[in-house]
Amino acid sequence: MTNARTTYRENDVRGSSRVRLVVLLYDQIIQDLAKAAQAIEQDQIELRTKYLNHAILVIGHLQSPLDFERGGKVARDLDHFYSVLRQSLVQVQFYPSKEAIGERIAELQSVREAWTEVDRAETSLGATAVTSAAATSVSNPGASLSGRGYSGAELEPERGHAEWQG
Repeated sequence: MTNARTTYRENDVRGSSRVRLVVLLYDQIIQDLAKAAQAIEQDQIELRTKYLNHAILVIGHLQSPLDFERGGKVARDLDHFYSVLRQSLVQVQFYPSKEAIGERIAELQSVREAWTEVDRAETSLGATAVTSAAATSVSNPGASLSGRGYSGAELEPERGHAEWQG
């Protein structure tokens, strides 16, 4: 089963757009947090730690390529969201709470849905119209994010990386 799942994931990643890769990273964090919640329920400290640490690592992979010069406020908002999310997961490590993990999963799903809309817009409108489509179709990804809008334009791996200090 693991080989089939790995093969499927590898095929999904190959040839994917940057925005689609972001969606896949959100899927991974959500999966890690669901497993961490299950580990809390079963009082499995090592598994909880493993999945929370992996989620924090993936958040770093989302945060590090943010281009603050090109992304402006959107990049700053995403950076803040990722920093708060990371801090919250560290807190859950010390004070295990399925409820706190559930809240983080809900926030992540909301933002993930926004990225999915950007991915759809990118696919249907073409790469040149992504920025304008993102600005209009992706706003207020969750109440906890205070109405911040998100766009894929600031994710440019070849340009100025912000160093993740986790």
